[in-house]
Amino acid sequence: MPSGVIVAGGRSTRFGDADKAVAELAGVPMIRRVADRLAGVVESLVVNCRDEQTDAIRAAMAGYDHPVRYAVDDEPDRGPMAGIRNGLRAVPDEYAFVAACDMPFLDPDFVAYLFDRAESCDAAVPRLDGWFEPTHAVYRAAAMADACDAALERGDSRVIAPLTDVEYVVVEDEEVDAHADRSTFENVNTREEFEAAAARLS
Repeated sequence: MPSGVIVAGGRSTRFGDADKAVAELAGVPMIRRVADRLAGVVESLVVNCRDEQTDAIRAAMAGYDHPVRYAVDDEPDRGPMAGIRNGLRAVPDEYAFVAACDMPFLDPDFVAYLFDRAESCDAAVPRLDGWFEPTHAVYRAAAMADACDAALERGDSRVIAPLTDVEYVVVEDEEVDAHADRSTFENVNTREEFEAAAARLS
């Protein structure tokens, strides 16, 4: 099986003072909920984070079923695309699924489907209602990391910018709806969304 990358280095500004990655969501740190959803479809995990987050995230990941590596940002606050790049550089396998740390309803069957769709190209990226979902996508790790480097070097920090330099398939609305519930894409950004998610998981 391939790898998973969880991007957790953001500042969680809409969440308040706490780091939402390790906030207890219905009794389980949110990042651990994401990791547990991936456990059946990956064989190793990379967590991208800032240095000051590492101890708390390590504690949240204690006892995880697979090896966990930490890709610590050498330059924090460069945005999610830099986090994706850093995470993919630490991946031991050819392909990796990249997720944000605030997606507690990830559908592992759909993740497995995306791995199948990415075979023989560099990426499989869902696009819902015309919007790409680059933090819920499968990438060939080396190719996408190189594309991220190229985008950063040309000063383009948009999270979709690297796609111009890789060969990818788009998983459109109809295909998504045939294989997944759209809750797999839900992000928890605010305290209100967090409480609503906790109620669903309790």
